[in-house]
Amino acid sequence: MNALLQSMPQEIQKKFKKKPFPVFEKPMLATLTKDYFSDPQWIFERKLDGVRCFIYKNKDNVFLKSRNDKILDASYPELITAAKKMKVDQIILDGEVVAFDGEVTSFEKLQPRLGVTSAEKARATNVKIYIYVFDILYLDGYELLKVPLEHRKYILKNCIEFKDPIRYTIHKNTKGLEYFNQVCPKGWEGLLAKKRDSVYEHKRSKNWLKFKCVANQELVIGGYTEPQKSRIGFGSLLLGYYHNDELHYAGKVGTGFSDQFLDDFSKKLQKITIKKNPFSSKSMESKNVHFVKPIYVAEIGFEEWTKDNKLRQPRFQGMRYDKDPKDVVKETAKEK
Repeated sequence: MNALLQSMPQEIQKKFKKKPFPVFEKPMLATLTKDYFSDPQWIFERKLDGVRCFIYKNKDNVFLKSRNDKILDASYPELITAAKKMKVDQIILDGEVVAFDGEVTSFEKLQPRLGVTSAEKARATNVKIYIYVFDILYLDGYELLKVPLEHRKYILKNCIEFKDPIRYTIHKNTKGLEYFNQVCPKGWEGLLAKKRDSVYEHKRSKNWLKFKCVANQELVIGGYTEPQKSRIGFGSLLLGYYHNDELHYAGKVGTGFSDQFLDDFSKKLQKITIKKNPFSSKSMESKNVHFVKPIYVAEIGFEEWTKDNKLRQPRFQGMRYDKDPKDVVKETAKEK
């Protein structure tokens, strides 16, 4: 057994599970809440505006995976190089890949790295990236999912040396509400509150909670409108979310696009145009509308949901290639 694991208390060692090295671990996901709080039984981490990424190292074999089991090696080759230098034989780390706009993480800045097909193309973007690691799932032959979070954090912090571009995600142990009120004026996306004794679950859990400073979520693209006046490509994107296996219309977004994106993405949309309306709701304007196969997911910022489940003041933030369209649901705040 790894020396660090051997040094853990006996009651914690009983939580270790001897297991062959996994090829994929489903992520634990946080639940949105508006019930902001402070609680000594919880820790509080910065919520980062990036892309979930798992680092897998099995001796000399290192690979990266998204939360929906897609290989990300081409997008972040510098993480592969850094992970190979980690002085452990086997490890699985859970983290968030980010790019910065000043001191704030920016999903939009990260866009050029998403969906690239080669390491050379990724490096040519000149987008500097980091991964903030916040959890460990496996270490040298042992699965750690049943180990309480605060002990997984200890193991994580001490099992490897953190050097850029791999960074440790720090947390605060108390005063979560005060911390939240401090970070929103800085332009942060928010905080993650995590129960100290929580195990790692392969699902969305109320043991991890999201405190959001701004409203945003993923939505499925189901169509587009014709461009008007001097606009190129398309006018707006028609958006939706799934409920009971039906795609529900959530409105359209027409701001936040660069001219390059309008030109490039319009060509992709034209290739997947369909005649049938993919949305369950037919109460939308059909003039100058083209429907498409609902295979693309976008990150959308907005002010709030209206009473009829439409977005108020939506703005496009970027494409999400790490989310399956069928997994996109309307995110609603739940109580702790």
